[in-house]
Amino acid sequence: MTVPLLFSKEFMGTVSLLCLLLMSAVGVVYVSHLNRHVFSQFQAALQERDRLDIEWGQLLLEQSAQAQHARVEQIARKRLAMKAPDASEIILVQW
Repeated sequence: MTVPLLFSKEFMGTVSLLCLLLMSAVGVVYVSHLNRHVFSQFQAALQERDRLDIEWGQLLLEQSAQAQHARVEQIARKRLAMKAPDASEIILVQW
């Protein structure tokens, strides 16, 4: 008795290998898609880091400008009506 061609070992082996090849190809496409997606997220994070670095530098410059002694003294004189004490108003405390 002969086995029909559809159920022969060679045919089943070929079909199995074809299925494995197809699954492998789908896996490669899926992993490539994930890789591209993660890489684009990485690039966006790098751009955000660069933007934040620039903003940090600008904030440091602004802080430096706002904390200058002359500016603080000017604000103290205008807004708070402060003035430097006269020599007669200074009391020296020694231990």
